[in-house]
Amino acid sequence: MSADVSQPAVVLASGGLDSTVTAAVARRDGYDLYLLTVAYGQRHAVEVERAGQVAAALGARRHLIVNADLQAIGGSALTGDFPVPKNRTEFDRGRGIPVTYVPGRNLIFLSLAAAYAEVLNASVIYFGANVLDYSGYPDCSPEFIRAVESAVRIGTKAGAEGRGMEVRAPLLKMTKADIIRLGVTLNVPFHLTHSCYDPIGALACGRCDSCLIRKRGFCEAGVVDPVPYAVL
Repeated sequence: MSADVSQPAVVLASGGLDSTVTAAVARRDGYDLYLLTVAYGQRHAVEVERAGQVAAALGARRHLIVNADLQAIGGSALTGDFPVPKNRTEFDRGRGIPVTYVPGRNLIFLSLAAAYAEVLNASVIYFGANVLDYSGYPDCSPEFIRAVESAVRIGTKAGAEGRGMEVRAPLLKMTKADIIRLGVTLNVPFHLTHSCYDPIGALACGRCDSCLIRKRGFCEAGVVDPVPYAVL
């Protein structure tokens, strides 16, 4: 059932493909969009700018950018501690937790989203997690999401007053191709999205895990990817 049009939903928006389709799903569901982007010191900081463009294209009520310097903590290729892996096979991507995992990132993001939702009196957070393409990320699992909901219920004023908060991850078990097909039906502005972990100027590198997964998804979906790559 769709929400009343006046009801707000917080959407974690990275400017990437999955979070943009997720925001479009929230819009389809009838929510007013309040997009939250975290600038955490990521090497692909262009995604913050793209998130703003996506917010405008989707008619978001507000796009809030919060700074959280995870680069100071380190421990990830995305915050500059290690090189971003390139040209990894699907087999390699399915083994262990990759160095592109950012310690505590989604836990921090969802905590910020819960705080924002509490201020807005929003009962729903939309989160673009996916376990099929990023099976090595422990903070994208259904168990993690349910645990966050439990923590929010116990540790917030909203929860204490009986106003729970649902974390919706509509793309959780979809393939990248299916996500893209869904995005087509929702008129997602794919040309504004940014997926690359290690861009070369204005170009996506075409070789990092995220680029490889994205390119394969568009190919399998039979949809032309509008994003330019340094390496096709």
